Formats: sequence, C-alpha cells, structure tokens
Amino acid sequence: MSLPRQISTFFGVGLVTFAADYGLFFILLNLIALDRIAAALGGYAFGGLVNYALNRAHTFETRRTHAQAGWRFVLVMAVGFALTWALMALLSGRLGLDPWPARLATTAIVFVFNFVAHRLWSFADAA
Repeated sequence: MSLPRQISTFFGVGLVTFAADYGLFFILLNLIALDRIAAALGGYAFGGLVNYALNRAHTFETRRTHAQAGWRFVLVMAVGFALTWALMALLSGRLGLDPWPARLATTAIVFVFNFVAHRLWSFADAA
C-alpha cells in the first residue's frame, strides 16, 4: 500500500479508535467521575484494542503473526500510554488546561508517534 493511502487508512482507523477512546473517556470522566488522567488512560487502553484489530486488518500489510506483531504493538501502545499520562499530567494537571483540549493535544502527538512506530516496527516485515 502506498504511504499516502496507508496514512489515510490509519487516519480512518484512528477515527473509529477515537470514538471508542473518547466514548469511554466521556463515560469514565462524566458518568463515573473518575480522575481525568485515569479516565484518559482507560480510554486509551480501550482504543488500543480497537486500533490493533482494525490496523492489522486494514492498514498494515504484514506477514507477522499475531504473536509476532502483538507484543510489538503492545510495547508501542505502552509507550503511547506513558506519553498520554505524561502529557495529560502536564497539560491538564500542571498547566491547568481543561481536560478536553488537553486530551486532543495529547491525541495528536501520540497519533504521530504510533503511526511511525507501527509502520516501522510493529507491523514491519521481519528482515
């Protein structure tokens, strides 16, 4: 798949992931009254499950098995999870931004990291 098509597919998958992530973030933050950072991390983790399934099926053409790609995906998502925590703590906690704009900025930054890492490592064919 060409790079522009792969980016657009990753973005489309990202929209579905966004809905899953932010839907749970909304529920955890507003209906369950969970702490904003915990709610963001819960949404991120749920979105990660959706993201793996859709990216594996639609974005990245890989010969890696689930066992080979899965642990790599989880490791990249763990780094993204840590980035989400750090950025939310900085933007929403320390700088006092509203949780929603802080979450949007965090998502944009982690989106770029995730695409590059998944393309070059998680789903890249073994050498």
